[in-house]
Amino acid sequence: MAQASRKHPVQALMDNPWLLLLLGILIPWLSYTAWGWLELMRLPKAPLP
Repeated sequence: MAQASRKHPVQALMDNPWLLLLLGILIPWLSYTAWGWLELMRLPKAPLP
């Protein structure tokens, strides 16, 4: 084989369990945090007594 074997970037990502763990924690945390901020911005202001 004259061509050196290289890993595809997706395969390199899937071979790294620590990176997958980090992404598995960060992506849901960021999405739920953004969802929570959007919900808080959409709430009407509370009338004060």
